[in-house]
Amino acid sequence: MAGRLAVDFGTSNTRLAVWDQASGTASMLRLPEICEIDVWTDPDGVVHEVPCIPSVIHFDGDRELVGRQVTASGFGGSNLPFRRMKHYISSQLELPRRVNGREVTFPDAGRAFLLRVLDFARAQVDLEDEEVAFTVPVEAFEHYQEWLGGVCEAAGVQRYRLLDEASAAAMGYDVAVADGDTFMACDFGGGTLDVAIVRAERRKDGGRGCRVLGKGGAEIGGARIDDWIFQDVLKASGKAPEDVRHISALCLLEAERVKKELTDKDESTFTVTDTQTGAVLSKRYSRTAFEDLLEEQGLFTAVKSALRAALSRAEHMDFRQDKLRAVLLVGGSSRIPSFRRAVRQEFGQVVRYHRPLDAVAAGGAAFVGGVDLYPHIQHEYALRFYDREKQDHGFQTIVAAGTPYPSEKPVAEYTIPAVRDGQEYLGINIYEVGRKEAFGGADGGPGEIVFDPSGGARFQRSREPEIRSRFWINEHCPTFIRADPPARKGDPRFPVQFTIDGNKRLCITVRDNETGKTLMQNYPVVKLT
Repeated sequence: MAGRLAVDFGTSNTRLAVWDQASGTASMLRLPEICEIDVWTDPDGVVHEVPCIPSVIHFDGDRELVGRQVTASGFGGSNLPFRRMKHYISSQLELPRRVNGREVTFPDAGRAFLLRVLDFARAQVDLEDEEVAFTVPVEAFEHYQEWLGGVCEAAGVQRYRLLDEASAAAMGYDVAVADGDTFMACDFGGGTLDVAIVRAERRKDGGRGCRVLGKGGAEIGGARIDDWIFQDVLKASGKAPEDVRHISALCLLEAERVKKELTDKDESTFTVTDTQTGAVLSKRYSRTAFEDLLEEQGLFTAVKSALRAALSRAEHMDFRQDKLRAVLLVGGSSRIPSFRRAVRQEFGQVVRYHRPLDAVAAGGAAFVGGVDLYPHIQHEYALRFYDREKQDHGFQTIVAAGTPYPSEKPVAEYTIPAVRDGQEYLGINIYEVGRKEAFGGADGGPGEIVFDPSGGARFQRSREPEIRSRFWINEHCPTFIRADPPARKGDPRFPVQFTIDGNKRLCITVRDNETGKTLMQNYPVVKLT
């Protein structure tokens, strides 16, 4: 299947989305062997079925079981699988274990997990020629970004981009954001509550991005809520934690099920049978009782504190709350009705919460598919030329990352000479340039076109940028200019101008110096991203 893939690696669940260029939409990728279907009903009564991969891996001899495979193989309630890997990797906690006679850290487990997920994705999506996006927390630490880069290299993914989760959420929610607009991403996931107030603006390199104005958070997520339910059941049953340590993972999975069920239903019953004694741990919860438990444990106090902290810090950056464009709720725990109410009480109608599970992944897929919050080109594009002095090929940027479109004037000009006498067909080789940068887009470096004594064109540069990779994007149609009469070697015959139209297409205008004719006028050559 053609399409560009986005990976939202989460603490509790991982979600994949694919951008379909033909339809211009993102769809969640279903991988039946490792996916579960998360069904929930939004406040408008619409039922959503979102495929997700539980972020869990179990090393069973020579097998690496991930996601649904862990549950299907009977290890779902075991304490052996690695869980919450993103949290530990982000916190730089390795916590090694002995597994099959070797030491495995949480970064090792997370790497193995994503490699297996990408292997399954390859069965449906072409990862060889398409770009892959990975969403990362706002202001993700460099070590986390480098870790993801290592995963991509190990997986053989040559083209990848990292996108902050706040921007991805805005794209997934179809929020139209202009320069200077401010919005809040409120991510209540499995590990933490993260609140970020961000402003859309142009970066120093000419690209666009999100500047963090204020952040707030709490070490409270879905996993902590599961533990509260578990502890409450133990208290009601008169049990101590050490009495049920051997079934603790099973109890936490049941607590998670109860929590999810209470997002849509008025009641749910926790039931777990002790595998050693046969005793049953059970307690019925109404939604009211569940919300009372959350309040007793200080959830809503923590939520309000995180929101106020982000707002307070943003105020020091000339921010006003009434200027918020939108408040976007993402993360599985944001489905809890009382949590949504608490946020709406603070911000009112600007709160959006109908896509908490898939907005980040869908936004990542749209981004890597060429859609953006802002009308600019994401990548750098260059022409390949032959440097006679070095006797080697070189590259010259014609479109810098961050270039707005449609262009008001030509983005580059170049003269195409013939390389041999009697040449009838000429053209150019256009390359997409990838870099070792999280969000792409650096200046290609100053330079100019000069001509040697024979009339041949070459580029003279003052700096060679650090380049990760180059991809020939017009390989199937590199020659498209016909010389009539045929051209002479070294003759600077065809001046060309490059522009970008409203559909992000690189267009070329070609004039023939010998005949004075315009051979092409804003002719689309390739589609840019």
